[in-house]
Amino acid sequence: MDGRSIVILSPGWRGDAAGEIYRLDLDGPLPADLSRRPAVRIPFSDPRAATLGSLAVDPRTRELYLGDENGGRVWRLTGDEQLTLYASGLHRLVGGAALAFDARGRLLIVDFADPLLSEGEQRPPAGLEQFRDEDYRGPLVFRVTLDPTIPLPRRLATSPPLFPRAWGGKAGGAHLPRLISLVPRGEDVLLLSSSGDVHRLAPDGSLSVFTRMPRGQYTRTHMLAAPDGSVFVSGGFQVGSVFRIDADGIVSVVASHLADPQGIALDDRGHLYLAESSFHRILKLTIPRPSRP
Repeated sequence: MDGRSIVILSPGWRGDAAGEIYRLDLDGPLPADLSRRPAVRIPFSDPRAATLGSLAVDPRTRELYLGDENGGRVWRLTGDEQLTLYASGLHRLVGGAALAFDARGRLLIVDFADPLLSEGEQRPPAGLEQFRDEDYRGPLVFRVTLDPTIPLPRRLATSPPLFPRAWGGKAGGAHLPRLISLVPRGEDVLLLSSSGDVHRLAPDGSLSVFTRMPRGQYTRTHMLAAPDGSVFVSGGFQVGSVFRIDADGIVSVVASHLADPQGIALDDRGHLYLAESSFHRILKLTIPRPSRP
């Protein structure tokens, strides 16, 4: 959401662009045919031809931050359509809610840093040098303050992560969960794993299980926090449902039998907007009373 409009990140349908940005005015006539609207087309930046799969809006400047799909870079798109490489050195941004801004305007990033699936760049982040590659099997969570005095691109491979601070693989006694999506909620950060566990990352750096989603394989998921403290989760292709987690961790079903539900947004009037990707459409949902899954 950006005021009374939805910012939409779409893959370049011709196959010749990393992504396309659309804006949908919620106060205009609906339904809207966005295929007839102009879009900001973002070209491929280099021969690696990485498409864009995650999006976050800076609450202060309204600039867009975009993550490479299954890549290691974050881009900034300004209001005058200038694209800049903002951060590099990540392992694998899995798309969906891999990026988010917290209430203080800091950029949160969940990096799927499993070396079995991702090639690391440079050396381990500061504080994790003691872990050999074969020891570490888990994600990294970064919290980046947008300091204009720091030269770009930011080199996150050499930056200390928010999590973990001193825990990993065999050295920590267990493998870390496969975290794929995040959302700030107050001073906490909630993180969703691919198995459906929702973890709470507290300000002191401790990680604990907050609740568990219905069984399934969660991929390309999205999360958002509502003003009442609840969190909405879009389950992605395999799960095909949208859920609400209340402030106490109770999970209810908002909508089901959906065709690849991905991006979600909540407006200031309590309506939920959902990208049903397989049908190339956005649905407006009137949120029903919670019901147990």
